[in-house]
Amino acid sequence: MLNGGGDEESEATTPRVVTVLSQVLERRVNRNDRLLESDSVVTGKGLNVFQGARAPSISVSKYLERIYRYTNCSPSCFVVGFVYIDQLLHRHPDSLLFSLNVHRLLVTSIMVASKVLDDEHYNNAFYARVGGVTNSELNKLELELLCLLDFGVTVTSRVFDSYCLHLEKELLCNGSGHRIEKLPSSPSLGETEIPDSDSLKGL
Repeated sequence: MLNGGGDEESEATTPRVVTVLSQVLERRVNRNDRLLESDSVVTGKGLNVFQGARAPSISVSKYLERIYRYTNCSPSCFVVGFVYIDQLLHRHPDSLLFSLNVHRLLVTSIMVASKVLDDEHYNNAFYARVGGVTNSELNKLELELLCLLDFGVTVTSRVFDSYCLHLEKELLCNGSGHRIEKLPSSPSLGETEIPDSDSLKGL
């Protein structure tokens, strides 16, 4: 059972890009949570469909590790998913990435990216179970994401490389020397048993 505290596979088995993205997102979410708690900003309603009633106990890093472990999607999907989220935030500058919407945005964007990038990928029902949401909700979130992006889900190699560089620079600026490895293609899919998790409650 996943408890959000460390009984997933060790970080050594997680691609560097997932670790890097986790750290970047967690810093951004923590900063935005503080801003919202201080009432210094008011978030817009453009991304409200992705917002939950309360934040799940599972951290962003453990959530991304869970998605990677059980879906076998290629590491590139995490970068492209981040591109989608960033594009949404640019289209809705009054919206913030924070603890109530980050998990839904991640599972939806990574799932869409896997359909675009990977020759083999799991269906929505599988991603819904991994992500801790219902299949019907994930179907709705997928359609909402696509509509908000005007169905522009193609990411050029130049944009992809620029986001990899951006992630590396963010960590370098914060005292970490991580570099993102060359991204491999996804492995073949097989039968995977997904354990339920109390830490996903609240999604």
